[in-house]
Amino acid sequence: MDQGQPPSLDWRDGDTPVSSRFDDPYFSLTDGAAESRHVFLHGNGLPGRLRPGFHVAELGFGTGLNLVLTAMSAAVPVRYTGFEAYPMAAGDAARALARWPAVARHAGPMLAARARGATRFTLGTVEAEILVGDARRTLPGWDGRADAWYLDGFSPAKNPELWEPALLRAVAAHTAPGGSFATYTAAGHMRRALAAAGFSVQRLPGFGRKRHMSAGVLG
Repeated sequence: MDQGQPPSLDWRDGDTPVSSRFDDPYFSLTDGAAESRHVFLHGNGLPGRLRPGFHVAELGFGTGLNLVLTAMSAAVPVRYTGFEAYPMAAGDAARALARWPAVARHAGPMLAARARGATRFTLGTVEAEILVGDARRTLPGWDGRADAWYLDGFSPAKNPELWEPALLRAVAAHTAPGGSFATYTAAGHMRRALAAAGFSVQRLPGFGRKRHMSAGVLG
C-alpha cells in the first residue's frame, strides 16, 4: 500500500476499525472515546491548559476521534496538526465515529472536509491540518511547535516506525517549552527514548484493562 492511500480495514463488532496492515484496532474495543479522553486529553492536562493559540499535534490521525474530542472541549481558538501516512476515507471514519452520537454530530465538518479531500479545515474553534505521509519525513520539516502531543500510533510492537528514537527526538524538537505528551503505551523502550529526547516521563494508570500509560513534559 502506498502512503497517502486509505488503509485496508477489517471491522470488529460492526463499527470498530482494525488496520489490516498493522493488525491493531484504531481505538479501545471497550470505549474508544473514554480511552481518548483519559489518555490524550487528561494525560496532557486538557482542557484546563487550553488558551488561544494553543497547538495540539498528533502522530496517527486515524479516525479523527482525538481531534473531535479536542474540538468538543475547546472553548477558545486552538490549532491542531495531525500526521498520518494512510488517511482513512471519510465514509469509514463516519462509520467508526457513529457509535458515539455526540461525537458523530460534532465530526460533521471534519468528515465533509475529508470527503472533498481537504487537509485544512475548521472544526468548532479548532483550525486543523493533516499532513499526509510518513511522519519520519514530514515531521522533521514541519515548521510548527506543539504545546501538547497525542502519540497515538499503532502499538510499538506492530508499528515500530512511529516509535523510533529519531522520530521521538523530532517530536521533542517540535515541542514548545513546557510542552507535554501523552500516550496509551508504557513500553519501556519508548519511555527511555522519550526521556533521552528531553521529556520527563511518568508512568500513569491506564484506561480499562491497560494497567499503565505514559505522559510527560519537556525539560
